[in-house]
Amino acid sequence: MSTAPSTTERSSKSQNHKQDAGQSQYRIGEMSCLTGLTADTLRYYEKIHLLRPVSRSASGIRAYDDHDLSRLRFIQRAKAMNFSLEEIARLLEMREDPQHARDEVRELTHRKLDEVEGHMKELETLRKELTLLLNLCRSTEAGCPIIEDLDRS
Repeated sequence: MSTAPSTTERSSKSQNHKQDAGQSQYRIGEMSCLTGLTADTLRYYEKIHLLRPVSRSASGIRAYDDHDLSRLRFIQRAKAMNFSLEEIARLLEMREDPQHARDEVRELTHRKLDEVEGHMKELETLRKELTLLLNLCRSTEAGCPIIEDLDRS
């Protein structure tokens, strides 16, 4: 019979210790599981200063906190809206004082919307061109209009 604590017991003790400190602490693997980001991505975000320097234990293990988790979720939402990492860095700066950054955030978001609408127009043109090529391909017996069109460059 083993007297060593089970994995569940160790995990439970670890969670209790985190809660006793008042702020949760997460190792890089835990943060990766919580966010769906790879450990390499987490390190990269720290390197390019999207995350503040992460505290480390005496043995060098990264210790993320709830503030880091909130910041990472903000980054993920901004990326899902197609903001670049540079734009996200600017949004993170503005996040610290949203009332004073309101006009700047609005302008950045307006530029992003214009960019998205431009992409949508390009995609609509592409959709029409591909539809035309498919229709041409269906109605011809000789050659392949799709290959011929791609060869035209």
